[in-house]
Amino acid sequence: MSEVHLEEHASPIKTPKQLIIVVLLAFLVPIILIVMLSQLVTTGFDASKNNPALSDEAIAARLKPVGQVEVVDPSAPKVDKSGKEIFEAACGACHTSGALNAPKTGDKAAWSKLIARGLPRLTQSAIKGIRQMPARGGSPDLSDIEIERAIVYMANQSGGKWIEPISKTAKPAERSGEQIVQAACANCHQTGVGGAPRIGDRAAWIPRATKGYDVVVRSAIKGHGGMPARGGMADLTDSELRSAVTYMFNVGAAETKTPQTATPAAPAVPAKADASKGKTVYEANCTSCHAAGVAGAPKAGDKAAWAPRLKSGMDTLYASSLKGKGAMPPKGGNLSLADADVKAAVDYLAGTAK
Repeated sequence: MSEVHLEEHASPIKTPKQLIIVVLLAFLVPIILIVMLSQLVTTGFDASKNNPALSDEAIAARLKPVGQVEVVDPSAPKVDKSGKEIFEAACGACHTSGALNAPKTGDKAAWSKLIARGLPRLTQSAIKGIRQMPARGGSPDLSDIEIERAIVYMANQSGGKWIEPISKTAKPAERSGEQIVQAACANCHQTGVGGAPRIGDRAAWIPRATKGYDVVVRSAIKGHGGMPARGGMADLTDSELRSAVTYMFNVGAAETKTPQTATPAAPAVPAKADASKGKTVYEANCTSCHAAGVAGAPKAGDKAAWAPRLKSGMDTLYASSLKGKGAMPPKGGNLSLADADVKAAVDYLAGTAK
């Protein structure tokens, strides 16, 4: 019984030869396994410099710090980014794919309704945030001008024809009256929303013209009734607003025909400029007021109305026409006219009353 018990607990290594074999296997087996695993991992891996992953540029890119410190002069003026730059940095994530029901850039059907609301309203929604969109698109460092530019960029990519707002730090050429009207005024003044006088509706504009041109311009600058100050575009200059008012005053004037009056035509008077040129300029720019006597304008051919003005001298009449007087804006509202053309129109009008 004791012999059986001893055999159960005896070592399987009986001889020195068996011991040597076991020791060698204990060293060799792990080494062989490690070599096999390393070959398995490195199979197919190109460790030469021909491998793009091991190029100097790739290695430098992997070693590049995650963060980067930029030293900026706090007194340096901020340069506003373009609409495209803002879109790519802050807006494209949603407005490219339509995520969270954002209108996709380029989708004219989705943007047509937004464009109809006007830039000021869209800008306020973007600044304050609307539905799933956070305030300022999640980028609180964006300025109001940059927000406007991003909206204009997306709108123009989707069928709009808006003008990108000008940075307050920049000094570019002024926008024309027509450009300002299309960007800021047309939404109300084309449809008459909120009682706004429609562009080209002389009957609606006459009562305003009688108050004086400067009064209307001041109303546009400060806001009036349902119209916000500067039409909702804070970057508009006084001069640009004046051009916009002038454009709306004169739109359609070229199509207005001079009505027949009982006053017989006066004999032609030798003019200082080409008479045909003066008549052409008059019919294109002056008839909206001088044909009907709007806002106190002396009617063409009305000798009684023109008599005191003719007494003041032609130089005085030229100066008033070029610089503006009363309800009449400079150059009749068409600042692109040459001084000689304006004088030719004055000569023509004066000739009809002599």
